[in-house]
Amino acid sequence: MGSDNRRARRSALALAGAVAVAVLAAGCGIRSTSVPVDAGAAPSQVPCAMSAEDITTQALKGIPVQIYLVCSSQLVTVDRTVQVAGTGSDRVPVAQALLDELRQKPPAEERRAGYSTAVPENLRVGAARTGDRQGTLRLSEQPEDLRSEALAQIVCTYAESDTLAPNGTVVLGGPGNYAPRGYLCTSEMKARPKVVPTPGAGKGA
Repeated sequence: MGSDNRRARRSALALAGAVAVAVLAAGCGIRSTSVPVDAGAAPSQVPCAMSAEDITTQALKGIPVQIYLVCSSQLVTVDRTVQVAGTGSDRVPVAQALLDELRQKPPAEERRAGYSTAVPENLRVGAARTGDRQGTLRLSEQPEDLRSEALAQIVCTYAESDTLAPNGTVVLGGPGNYAPRGYLCTSEMKARPKVVPTPGAGKGA
């Protein structure tokens, strides 16, 4: 009977842990992603392909998310875990946590597989100004001045968040007195991020 009780407690704890992770991800407004837990073979030499072992080592703690990196001239998702300060309703910490992941140079195993990022290391994100359209985030550089790939990475990564893009539109402004613009993460943007016309792309009302 003692052995059965111990097995029951372990099962209950495992279930509770899974529920807690799901609730935490939902509370921060970031769509959670499934992360492989089994180790695989050695890192693959196929472009844009990584082994299960490489992916597993990244999922240490925090909220699992997906960000978009550049690989083979396209946008490709990779798994990350982030720590978000503040409450789930505070949009700026969510946006900054995702931007921090985009700004970082991919780890060695991802670089070997062909992944890179075009997002500037010093880029920051802040809250909307008075008079901005609802949902606006202000970058420290004008969005249209960023490299096309960088803007595409940010737009598509933010579009994965229910908090940042509840209707699928990512609204971005910059430090200047220009009106924010609405952007959509389209299949064309993912397939051809270098040629996405950033000025006026996905412009909203």
